[in-house]
Amino acid sequence: MQDIKLIVCDVDGVLTKGEIIYDIQGNELKKFNVKDGFGIAAAKSVGINVGVITARESEVVHRRVKELGIDELYHYGVHDKAVAVQKLVEAAGCALEDTAFIGDDVIDMPAMKEVGFPVAVGDAVQEVKDLAKLVTDAKGGEGAVREAIEKILRAQGTWHRVLENYGGLRKSI
Repeated sequence: MQDIKLIVCDVDGVLTKGEIIYDIQGNELKKFNVKDGFGIAAAKSVGINVGVITARESEVVHRRVKELGIDELYHYGVHDKAVAVQKLVEAAGCALEDTAFIGDDVIDMPAMKEVGFPVAVGDAVQEVKDLAKLVTDAKGGEGAVREAIEKILRAQGTWHRVLENYGGLRKSI
């Protein structure tokens, strides 16, 4: 955890509870947890890059990622997440072994096998938990990303900087 320079998250089941809701007009709705937004802002505030990979194209996800100021986003039907995570690593200028990937389901397993620090959310499928170096107590969409990021930042000795800079993070959550 001490050398993590990039954190990559799945969306459905990690940043959300994995539910897809459509309104009567056919608009897609997703529910994001503000604690995860805080965690992402915290990571960025201490110089850790954050990326998002999802198999589903979604304007809702694009909006949330833009709100969080995440520069790297692969959202157009990415089914080979191992290739996508390698592209994110190249773009971030770091190494796979210095990358964390947070996942929940079997589609995330190839990416988790590539990175140095695979993380599973608390309600991930067992195969994903078996690959993980960290399994969060929180379930996907319920602050699991924030929990994982806090543990990484504490291991790196940078969590105190987040606490000192809290006021500057509020606007990006």
